[in-house]
Amino acid sequence: MKQLTLGFIGLGLIGGSIAKAMKAACPETSIIAYDVNGSTLALAMEEGITNRISSSIDASFSACDYIFLCAPVAENDVNLKVLKQYLSPACTLTDVGSVKGDIHRHIEEAGLSGQFIGGHPMAGSERFGYTNSKAILLENAYYILTPAPSVSEKRVEDFRQLVAAMGAIPLVLNDEQHDYVTAAISHLPHIIASSLVNLVRDSDSKDGIMKLIAAGGFKDITRIASSSPDMWQQICLTNTENIASLLEDYVAALIRIKEQLSKKDAQFLYRFFDEARIYRDSFIETSSGPIKKSYSLTIDIADEAGALASIATMLALKNISIKNIGIVHNRELEEGALRIEFYEEAAIQTAGEILKSRGYVIYEKK
Repeated sequence: MKQLTLGFIGLGLIGGSIAKAMKAACPETSIIAYDVNGSTLALAMEEGITNRISSSIDASFSACDYIFLCAPVAENDVNLKVLKQYLSPACTLTDVGSVKGDIHRHIEEAGLSGQFIGGHPMAGSERFGYTNSKAILLENAYYILTPAPSVSEKRVEDFRQLVAAMGAIPLVLNDEQHDYVTAAISHLPHIIASSLVNLVRDSDSKDGIMKLIAAGGFKDITRIASSSPDMWQQICLTNTENIASLLEDYVAALIRIKEQLSKKDAQFLYRFFDEARIYRDSFIETSSGPIKKSYSLTIDIADEAGALASIATMLALKNISIKNIGIVHNRELEEGALRIEFYEEAAIQTAGEILKSRGYVIYEKK
């Protein structure tokens, strides 16, 4: 790959991770970045990730081969208007948003369709900002590309190779297909999870019995309800049609289930659960996808003083960061008495090896 100059408008978790991945893959890559946070830019320079920083969107970006729009989605329209005057016709413009239809409309209005390829790296973290960015965040993660119709095949292929160089898996879709797919496998599930949590909250008794025993399976299937309300508000407002359409289909499916349940249709109920089980078990095991995988395991521990502290200390001495740890009181849907959640896949693998070597029985989640 030839030496490239990359520009970043915004250098947070995703922008920083892309920049670091490119520097790791192609150290000769030249990177210029703009961010409203001056300390972020200073740190990126100090780490050798950026070659040049800018306090504004200016002519510095005119030499870029690629420019990544990584600022908050609400700022894209304004940033595009400023950037347009400095954009070289040879430069490929891209973004990292999780909804593509909106940015494609802004691009068309700006007259930049011929050089725009939308991007959605399906990677992320509950930690945010440049300080938490890392090159490996993109490794083996799907990175969806949504080229505008007028973009040349060569430009798409060049960008596809760039994404592959980062360690990600490029997948080309059109923006409409992307938004419908992510509405089904990401946006609708977040609404469902949140609605289930709210249903339990509204249905619970005054002494909070439902909340008390919700740990375990219920907490797992509603984990994504803990996501940022600001982000999901914006996603719902920008991918409204697709979400509403799929939500209508889902409501119709629930009504049918309710009808068959009232009829006590045993055959229907068995088929409903069995077909879901078979299809779910056919999914490829991967950490890629818009809903991030939970890295957790459960283990059997003795009910004695210091047992939990002993395990936490054992892992801490090996520099393994624990995201959450606690006793599982409701174990109808999982084995093991102690549940430990980690921030990344490497940690769960190392922790499992350490604990097994000490004689603990490990139950990794599927």
